[in-house]
Amino acid sequence: MTQIVTSDFELNRVVAPRLPVAPLDYEKRYHDQFADILRLYFNQVDNILGQLRTFDLVPPTTNYTVATLPSAATSGAGARTFVTNALTPTFGATVAGGGAVFTPVYSDGTNWKVG
Repeated sequence: MTQIVTSDFELNRVVAPRLPVAPLDYEKRYHDQFADILRLYFNQVDNILGQLRTFDLVPPTTNYTVATLPSAATSGAGARTFVTNALTPTFGATVAGGGAVFTPVYSDGTNWKVG
């Protein structure tokens, strides 16, 4: 099950571990302890990364009629959405309402264009 990170599904917080101070001479016990601490830490990091996977998530897009589209200038060049009532849409042309065609549109910074 894929979860979206929201206030309902917060990620677990992971804090970098406090690593033990290395002894001057080699001690197997120190290296074993060091490896165990890092193993636990990276397992926590892997778990968080697993929570971020959203392979089956397609973000919802708001659908508008041409008359209710927000301003293309305010939305900014490159903004994308869908309209539900385009009239004979032609790719790259300014979208016109009054039809029944569902089509994607994008803002060129001035007008909403079909595409």
